[in-house]
Order: sequence, then structure tokens, then C-alpha cells
Amino acid sequence: MRDVPSPCTGVCRIDEATGWCRGCRRTLKEIADWPMLAPREKRAVLRRKRS
Repeated sequence: MRDVPSPCTGVCRIDEATGWCRGCRRTLKEIADWPMLAPREKRAVLRRKRS
């Protein structure tokens, strides 16, 4: 399985209201866990961020 690239855009600011990064729309936990996630788990994070 191919690895999924990070959605990081270099805009690293956490929105206090949502807890999401304003650049990639991930939470701090999702950002920290990203390198350890399996490709299917990464795709699941990306799907949640599009909804």
C-alpha cells in the first residue's frame, strides 16, 4: 500500500473554537499521530476533514 502524503500546508495555527489547524484542518492529536498511522487510517482522517 502506498503511503498517504501529509495534508500540511505550512499554515500551523490551531483554531480555538474547533481545535483544528487552520491550514490542514487536523487536530493536534491527528497531526502528532500522522507518522504512526497506517495509510487507511490517514485516508480516514482526510475523509473526515472534507465533510
